[in-house]
Amino acid sequence: MRRFQSYIDGAFTDGDARFESLDPATGQPWAEMPEAREGDVDRAVRAAHRALHEGPWASLTPTARGKLLYRLADLVAENAQALAELETRDTGKIIRETAAQIAYVAEYYRYYAGLADKIEGAVLPIDKPDMEVWTRREPIGVVAAIVPWNSQLFLSAVKIGPALAAGCTLVVKASEDGPAPLLELARLIHEAGFPAGVVNVITGFGPTCGAVLSGHPLVAHVAFTGGPATARHIVRQSAENLASTSLELGGKSPFLVFADADLESAANAQVAGIFAASGQSCVAGSRLLVERSVKDRFLALLIEKASAVAIGAPLDRATEVGPLCTRRQIENIDKLVARSVAAGAKVLTGGAAVEREGFFYPPTIIDCDGIPSAPALQEEFFGPVLSVVSFETEAEALRLANDTAFGLASGVFTGSLTRAHRLIRGIHAGVVWVNTYRAVSPIAPFGGFKLSGHGREGGLAAALDYTRTKTVWLRTSDDPIPDPFVMR
Repeated sequence: MRRFQSYIDGAFTDGDARFESLDPATGQPWAEMPEAREGDVDRAVRAAHRALHEGPWASLTPTARGKLLYRLADLVAENAQALAELETRDTGKIIRETAAQIAYVAEYYRYYAGLADKIEGAVLPIDKPDMEVWTRREPIGVVAAIVPWNSQLFLSAVKIGPALAAGCTLVVKASEDGPAPLLELARLIHEAGFPAGVVNVITGFGPTCGAVLSGHPLVAHVAFTGGPATARHIVRQSAENLASTSLELGGKSPFLVFADADLESAANAQVAGIFAASGQSCVAGSRLLVERSVKDRFLALLIEKASAVAIGAPLDRATEVGPLCTRRQIENIDKLVARSVAAGAKVLTGGAAVEREGFFYPPTIIDCDGIPSAPALQEEFFGPVLSVVSFETEAEALRLANDTAFGLASGVFTGSLTRAHRLIRGIHAGVVWVNTYRAVSPIAPFGGFKLSGHGREGGLAAALDYTRTKTVWLRTSDDPIPDPFVMR
């Protein structure tokens, strides 16, 4: 089996222990991973802390930091295919998706490379005549970046890029599920020439690695992508070190289709929005809200497209839907589907695991019309399962769209520009896509409302999250300061 290592303080190490990683396409072990425990976590955080305050990184100009990020971007682009094959092998995400996504990841590093020397302070128009006052933005400190297995090179880039641009150092914790591509990224970070300790990459399990990292006294900020349950543990742990947090926690995103929409275009976007990446996406458009007058026609289109999807080996470029990453995802989906059917929902297509080697689940559509309590409408499947309800009016559509504890993303398909603007204002979500879906850019902030978290990834806002403001007061008068205890 292939053997991977942690990257701590500029060196590759086997770590405190090791565990096996399964190939989702076969369900069999294919690689050994380093399992970081308390000792490894502490070494990584202390290395990051030294690099922040004592090493060459601390004295680099922002422009020099940017040049290192440009070098990393070039290396990611040059190695995109190899990284994509690793991600596909270790997570089951199909090669067509991993190759395209990782090639674009390089653009995130380039964006933050260019931003590194543009994070500015400000001179304040202070109300005291003998003072000059200005602000400086300085790195917030050591960042714990905790990244899930899905789209991990993208979800790490939106943390590593802005944190390094701001001058921070990091300990990146890859998920224990499918960590191979992030551990391999460490080799490119090393090759790019970042000083020892600036970026450390480890993997391990929640109680013995993640909890230790998020509560470490030298960690100043925790950037986490995952679910609300884990986020609550992280927030509790961060009470120990009073670290700030940025949390991207997934969603149950509404996908609204009105009768005046281009139904063929909307159907293609819906298929991509829920079945791409086998539904294992934080922005999956998993709740279809369709105007009742076109419901049957639109569902017929979706069922036709879902039934024609090619399920197969993730490294085969003909495959359109690959396996789920873990067996427990299938078990969770089976339970949610069964509970929804028991509540009165109807499975229109799919609904049972594919009988073949590996962790495969087919594109599934569940009609939940008239059953607002159906679990399929409220709980995140993190798989290729679409829940459907219909509406009569725009007001009803908006109410249904907001009837969730989450608020990450949303999609609106309509031919009416005025309706689109009303819904943009009314939908409680951090992202609203109109007549498109799943579009991203390093220039655009991304993040959620409600249980979908707080903080933003992408854009200038993300880099500012990794800074703290220092206010400087400079007295400009040459007159001595009067004795404060002499009454005048």
